[in-house]
Amino acid sequence: MFQFLIYMAVLMLIPLWAQMRVKSTYAKYAEVRNSTGLTGAQTARKILDDNGLYDVSVREVQGTLTDHYDPRDKSVNLSTDIYNGASISGTAVAAHEVGHAIQDANNYTFMRVRSALVPVANLGSNLSYFLILAGFLLGMMNLAVLGVAFFAAAVLFQLVTLPVEFDASGRALKQVVSLGIIQEDERKGARKVLSAAAMTYVAAALVSAMELVRFILMIFLSNNRDN
Repeated sequence: MFQFLIYMAVLMLIPLWAQMRVKSTYAKYAEVRNSTGLTGAQTARKILDDNGLYDVSVREVQGTLTDHYDPRDKSVNLSTDIYNGASISGTAVAAHEVGHAIQDANNYTFMRVRSALVPVANLGSNLSYFLILAGFLLGMMNLAVLGVAFFAAAVLFQLVTLPVEFDASGRALKQVVSLGIIQEDERKGARKVLSAAAMTYVAAALVSAMELVRFILMIFLSNNRDN
């Protein structure tokens, strides 16, 4: 029981640590104005135009760190502070979302795979725990195995997300430096913001992978007891 409590504590602490890191890093560099004075919206538009993506729109959305690229309507959506601000944090985040737009335009393989996995991953996230729990409570291991299979699909989605996010960050840094949006001495701050944000995806994938291993071991041990 004590070991299980330690395990659950670790599961909670890993994403909590990642969230605290990204918030503190973002807050730090949100106070540092970039040398060109370009807002997040202007940064996004400049990178998009330089890459010939004139059909991709840049929009302002409500919330904090709600920034995302929507491939369905080809839009880069930036939260208010980033859309209007001219900080190192805002520049890095805006450029990162444009990195996804560039991936989309270039048919980046991992992005296509991730998009294809979305329906299965959503189903897995919603049903897996219910199926696993029901399988163990009812003594129906086939049902538990099905739940684990759905959960594995969700884990696969998170693992595929990692190269998508890291690649978008790499594209972002390259673009903001090559276009002169930030100077070389500002690159370190932008990299720190992007690295901290990436850790949230790493943490989520790690926690999910740990849970997948636990479920597989539970089924394995249960089958051994039955035999």
